Amino acid sequence: MLSQHRQIRNQLHQIIDLLLMMLCLYLAHTIRRHLGEEFVLRRTVMFREQLLLAAAVVIIGHYSLKAQGFYHRTIGLSPTEVFWSAVRGMSICVLIVLAGLYVLDVRDVNRATIFLFGGLSAVGLWLFDLAWHSLTIMTATHRRKHRTAVLVGSAAENQGIVDLIRDHPEWAIAVLEQLNLSVQSAEDLEKLLREKPVDVVIFTSGKSSLNDVESAILACEVEGVEAWLVADFVRTSITRPRMDELMGKPMLVFRSAPDVSWALLLKNVLDRFGAAVLLVLLSPLMLAIAVLIKMGSQGPVLFRQPRSGLRGRVFIMNKFRSMVSDAEQRRMELMVFNEMDGPVFKIAKDPRITSIGRFLRRTSLDELPQLVNVLRGEMSLVGPRPLPVHEIKQFKSPWQRRRLSMKPGITCLWQIAGRNTIGFEEWMRLDLQYIDTWSLWLDFKILLKTIPVVLVGKGAH
Repeated sequence: MLSQHRQIRNQLHQIIDLLLMMLCLYLAHTIRRHLGEEFVLRRTVMFREQLLLAAAVVIIGHYSLKAQGFYHRTIGLSPTEVFWSAVRGMSICVLIVLAGLYVLDVRDVNRATIFLFGGLSAVGLWLFDLAWHSLTIMTATHRRKHRTAVLVGSAAENQGIVDLIRDHPEWAIAVLEQLNLSVQSAEDLEKLLREKPVDVVIFTSGKSSLNDVESAILACEVEGVEAWLVADFVRTSITRPRMDELMGKPMLVFRSAPDVSWALLLKNVLDRFGAAVLLVLLSPLMLAIAVLIKMGSQGPVLFRQPRSGLRGRVFIMNKFRSMVSDAEQRRMELMVFNEMDGPVFKIAKDPRITSIGRFLRRTSLDELPQLVNVLRGEMSLVGPRPLPVHEIKQFKSPWQRRRLSMKPGITCLWQIAGRNTIGFEEWMRLDLQYIDTWSLWLDFKILLKTIPVVLVGKGAH
């Protein structure tokens, strides 16, 4: 019941936001037209002539906000955090729209209008969100009829729910009575449901009382009253529990990686699109690098090695060869010079690296063939770096394997934080930090920060 009411409010909120973004686009267009002829770079087009394009821009803005979690935020988020969430969403929208206008060669839309739309929408959506939240609380507080709830559990177990209900008046829930199944029975609950108007029964009992809870839930079923089971009897530190179902069987799912979402789908689309574009643009450079490698030393142009991908699936990762052809055979004799802790093998002045290979590594140009892996769906532009299969097998701590819960990438937090100057443990923690805080905006920031890191060759061996 609570989730349905919240879902209805959320959907209504999104519909109003769509209308608000359309209004902001109209205002941006109007302001742009009245700035003066000296600012007009192209033929002025009336807004009604571009309604189809306007609808597309607004829809892109809507999904950009959803991708940033604007409509699925943590309860208690501060107004400042909400504002930056709106700014990030509209920034992504503006970038996508500008890229689309460029690719489609649309010249009747002034780019300044899109920037103005992004700014107006971010501020407008933020102000409306504050007003919407305040109105929700005010309406719930003054509502004459609250939804009545019965709490089933011990006094200590019930207290957490009582505190939550008190702290969130917008839920409009009133605790009618409390029962303890260790003292009372399911029959007592059934009698209460018949005598008093109860909207929902919330079970807070722990796993020790599950047998009694089952009988009590059946009593709720007979009376047609909703039953909520507080499923905190499984204590986790980082996993996010979600309800799901498998062929009609209810499932409580615990996830420690980003769930399937529009944002994750968009990430995959942008990965492949970006890889395809970069492969086309960089093909002359890659051809020149291939020629230099072939001229510089004997051996293949590409270094191909089995790496561990998503969930540990093995794939063949491509790199430009930066070492002599028998580098793998000489690895064991150089193990005593390893400068990295953990199972990873790195040497600052590796004697196996060729002259052209040293330049490729310092500029990270040896990573370019991995764009093919991204195009195939084996890698992402941003994600934990894929490690060789034999190094993954040497992980000593089980928590380190959680980095395999997301698709590996060409660049990551480790890349921009110092690469080989960072210890193995810290490297693994950075990967898990990326997984736990992932968003499209984080990917965008990492991509931007990768550019200067590559140019100066920071931490590259």
